[in-house]
Amino acid sequence: MRIRIRSRIRLTDSRTSKAGLLFTCLVPSTVQALIGFTAVSGGNVPGAIASASASNLFGMFLTPALAFTMMSTSGQMGTPGAAALGIGLQLFLPFVLGQILRRLIGDWVARHGSALSYVGRESVVLIVYSAFSAGERDGVWHSAPSTALLRLVLLSTVLVTAILWLTRFTADLMRFERADVRAIQFCGTKKALVTGLPMAAVLFAGQPVGQIILPLMVFHQVQLTMCAWLANRYRHRVA
Repeated sequence: MRIRIRSRIRLTDSRTSKAGLLFTCLVPSTVQALIGFTAVSGGNVPGAIASASASNLFGMFLTPALAFTMMSTSGQMGTPGAAALGIGLQLFLPFVLGQILRRLIGDWVARHGSALSYVGRESVVLIVYSAFSAGERDGVWHSAPSTALLRLVLLSTVLVTAILWLTRFTADLMRFERADVRAIQFCGTKKALVTGLPMAAVLFAGQPVGQIILPLMVFHQVQLTMCAWLANRYRHRVA
């Protein structure tokens, strides 16, 4: 059985952009940037690590479930079982294997951590490159008008600003310590392109994935820019 989604996809259809924005909100948080910004700002790094780990672990199951429940893009999505299997093989299985192999090669990895760090960075670069390549393949950069891209940038800026203020206000209201407040702010705003792209490729197989993940790519750049500025501002306050 296949799930039919309403209407047809057009590359420049505003409904597709709205679907991409909704998918962006459902994606779990990024790990490296979240921990990095928290550390620079003098925040609670162990708490940020725990938050990022939980977000990505639960996001492997919650993001597909919420996508099938809430999203209303055009075309077709695969069955929930097939999507869960694809995401499990691409994201959850490597996590489980990593935890198992840690008992066997954990000490060796720790000794060669500086050299192996390049492997993780190159993997991230390849995933980001594949995301922008998918957009080029689908003709997003040629068909999307500059005004649409500008609207995405402005909307992403407003969204990041609102979430930063909301997380700060809520954390202060609940009387968290300053280090915890900063970790909560950065944990609440991050969306992972590295995780979102494989999920989109599985959930929207056969559809112009580049069009759907365009809002996520724009949001990712906006959040990095704004959170880097905020982290440096917090660092100067600590100094």
